[in-house]
Amino acid sequence: MKKHIIALTAIATLSVGAAGQASASSVHTVEKGDTLWSISQAENVSVQDLQQWNDLNSTIIFPSQQLKVEEALETYVVVSGDTLSSIAKKHNITIEQLMNSNQLTSDLIIPGDKLVLEGSNVIQPKVSAASTTSATSNAPTSETKATSSVEKELTMTSTAYTASCAGCSGITATGINLKENPNQKVISVDPNVIPLGSRVWVEGYGEAIAGDTGGSIKGNKIDIFIPSKQAAINWGHKTVKVKILN
Repeated sequence: MKKHIIALTAIATLSVGAAGQASASSVHTVEKGDTLWSISQAENVSVQDLQQWNDLNSTIIFPSQQLKVEEALETYVVVSGDTLSSIAKKHNITIEQLMNSNQLTSDLIIPGDKLVLEGSNVIQPKVSAASTTSATSNAPTSETKATSSVEKELTMTSTAYTASCAGCSGITATGINLKENPNQKVISVDPNVIPLGSRVWVEGYGEAIAGDTGGSIKGNKIDIFIPSKQAAINWGHKTVKVKILN
């Protein structure tokens, strides 16, 4: 996404749908506007898996291209009136299993959230904005240590950006609309260092999605998205630890 003065990254848009279960097909035909990130979210897999299964050396894909996808885990789309308790009871699993499978840190869910009902190899479930950070928060709050296993740890230079700058579209390289989802934690990365779509933990910021790129973001440098312009300015330029999560 084009950045002006203060960089900005993106938020994953929550899907809205009816209750039900779904599984991914074995092959996905790329359509105009598709990205590996959007496909990974639709198929409930990771960008890295899609690259590996299709021998892709980059995240560039083309319309009509056939991509192999792995069979998705059984999922459930939250509808109005649902609670974790009612969903767990309906599918004969425990609330703890449901929370662990979806890496939920609270029982807050909203209609449209897609929950994995079985399996532990969850790459990136769609979590409601309400369960990640308060809508009234304009800056990173108390830091939460990553609970997932760490694949790699890096020391990186960080800056911050916002989607409110003049001329900024608010749309990231992976299609996340930051203006519509101002509470999503997203960072801009060099895909050669941190693959797009990766879940990461950033010191002082918390868990986020590597969802954007930038012309000045090269090597061991990241740009974190903060909705408030002043809070982004206050973040400044600092060295932080970054953990790439499994």
